[in-house]
Amino acid sequence: MQSHKKKILIIDTMHQSIIPLLEDLDFDVDYKPKITRQEIIDTLSEYVGIVVRSKTTIDAELLQNAGKLKFVARAGAGIDQLDVRVLENRKITIVNAPEGNRDALGEHALGMLLCLANKINVGDLMVRQMVWDREGHRGFELKDKTIALIGYGQMGSAFSEKLVGLSCNVIAYDKYKSGYSSLLVKEASMQEIYEKADVVSFHVPLTEETRNLADKSFFLNFRKNIVVLNTSRGEVLNLKDLLDFLEEGKVKCAALDVLENEKLDQLTDEQKAVFQRLIQMENVLLTPHVGGWTFESYERINQILTDKISKLSY
Repeated sequence: MQSHKKKILIIDTMHQSIIPLLEDLDFDVDYKPKITRQEIIDTLSEYVGIVVRSKTTIDAELLQNAGKLKFVARAGAGIDQLDVRVLENRKITIVNAPEGNRDALGEHALGMLLCLANKINVGDLMVRQMVWDREGHRGFELKDKTIALIGYGQMGSAFSEKLVGLSCNVIAYDKYKSGYSSLLVKEASMQEIYEKADVVSFHVPLTEETRNLADKSFFLNFRKNIVVLNTSRGEVLNLKDLLDFLEEGKVKCAALDVLENEKLDQLTDEQKAVFQRLIQMENVLLTPHVGGWTFESYERINQILTDKISKLSY
């Protein structure tokens, strides 16, 4: 007997809880993490919803047969792989889950900052090589330092929460928000950030406006030599310009959870040259885009998504 339930397609590997959660909402769930892009195009006409992590871009080509599609659920925070204009024109709702991995991201950003401040990664490597150099690994304290956040959404606010108790001054600039000063953070202008920041941490989505936001002209504005953290998107920060300032000392050290091109086997010659410079720097800390990638967030994202899907009206 043919089911009359609304069908939803999952095209990426997800925590196993996603299927029963969606079935509880009376969906007929097709879990196909190995599906190809062409197969998605060919079968999307059957579905009212699609759940995606990062497998493929949701654009006009993919949606050519999606006559029934009412929503796209992004299992994570960023929606840069979704063509928002096309989806809005087709009246397809976008659902994402920044609340699901905000705590994971905040903890990771704090961990990276503490690691840089105390040279933990370099010190560990040296001891393993039988080098016991205390003076060479003297760190700096976060107390009384000014931590500047660029963007104060779910991720920026989560990081500010994790900084409580370290007696640092947290300021934030968000072009699209105001009135968010609290015990956690002080709302600031970019001019204040340029003047006061000891540490600059990026928490903005990737858009045409934020692409290449942190370039040579950006770094030249800072009065102090700064520490840079990027846990947002790699394309927000011009890596070549960052490296130049690291070599000059204008940027004292940097922690990067994201890169402009994270497919390391597909780097262009220019990107390879930049990457080789990057990995030779002891004052650079790298992680493989795992800022929001914990066991807890993996499951929590599903709970957030399905809760938001349950509230949709279509």
